[in-house]
Amino acid sequence: MTAADLALALTALACLGLRLAGVWLAGGLTSEHPAIAWATAVAQATLAAFVTLAIVAPAGALAEVPLAARLAGLAVGIAACLAMHRRMLPALMAGLAAMVVVRALL
Repeated sequence: MTAADLALALTALACLGLRLAGVWLAGGLTSEHPAIAWATAVAQATLAAFVTLAIVAPAGALAEVPLAARLAGLAVGIAACLAMHRRMLPALMAGLAAMVVVRALL
């Protein structure tokens, strides 16, 4: 086993260990606990950062999508999020659908 393989295996084990500890810890907390609220906020902030990066400086196949289509997807996604009581997955799906439609029209 090379040093790179060992480093990858140790990193994977550490990641799995942290996830297991998170599941164990979260199992004993209520949904109103500050730690759960913090984790939710961090997850939403991370998602917002990825979406912003995808709109402003897309890479790969998304770089071929016009800015107008990306902005339309963002607008529809935000509107859907607000209309659906802040449910993220349906809002993401609505934004993606809008982006695909606008790209097809352009």
